[in-house]
Amino acid sequence: MPNNEQRREQAKRKLERQLVNRQQRAKRRRLTALVATTLTVIVVAGGVYFLATHDWSDGDAEASPGESSSAPKPVEIPTEIKALPKRPTPLADPVACEYRPSKEPGAKEGIKAPEAGGIASTGTQTVTIKANIGELKLTLDKSLAPCTVNSFVNLVAQKYYDGSGCHRIGTEGLQMLQCGDPTGTGSGGPGYAFDNEVWPELTYGRSYLAMANAGADPETQKGTNGSQFFIVYGDAQLSPDYTVFGSIDEAGLKLIDEVARAGHDGAFDPSPGGGKPNKEVKFETVTVG
Repeated sequence: MPNNEQRREQAKRKLERQLVNRQQRAKRRRLTALVATTLTVIVVAGGVYFLATHDWSDGDAEASPGESSSAPKPVEIPTEIKALPKRPTPLADPVACEYRPSKEPGAKEGIKAPEAGGIASTGTQTVTIKANIGELKLTLDKSLAPCTVNSFVNLVAQKYYDGSGCHRIGTEGLQMLQCGDPTGTGSGGPGYAFDNEVWPELTYGRSYLAMANAGADPETQKGTNGSQFFIVYGDAQLSPDYTVFGSIDEAGLKLIDEVARAGHDGAFDPSPGGGKPNKEVKFETVTVG
């Protein structure tokens, strides 16, 4: 029969075994919980990925109206060339113009304003732009805007536009390509400004050349036309605040259509809209004739 010492020793060993068993059971429970948690995370993550990436359509069906698509929206361009407008009342011939000094950033040194008196308001003038995208033929109409045509020809003669590019294109709402700023920022000019040559009934259409401006000068309330102009290749629902001074030939329009279809970077959104053309347009030489 075990004595007291032996019984204590047996009880001690039994307690030690119980403690070991408890530790082992606790360890197994922790391991089981860890495995279960890991499996749960994997299953949930897999389900989320499946729901996010699975194509629930029938594969070949087109997206329903209103669904977003990663593909860029095709640019829709009208093909009808609009005839140039005519003034309700012809201008006197000749006319006098006013070219005022201005302070645009980045104006080229040495550029002079044109002569302001005795400017013809009849006839046309041809200008050829040799650009990296091809040749653009412009026809300037003095009966529409004699002071603008006089300024444009003056800048061409001084090679102001050589090496410049088109810094902005709009593809929705206002479909036009804006050019004539050697700084490429949209704020450059020749160092002089002149008034608009517009009338209330003036509208815009495909093939038109028109002057870009910054609205009325806040100090003088006079026009802010300079060197920047835009080529309308599509829709242009504009108020009659932009001087139309000529047109571009059909072959040149088709070249600009390709620039429009290439899109833009959105740099000018939301105002004034559009952006830098993805397909660069750079003038190599601009000449009269």
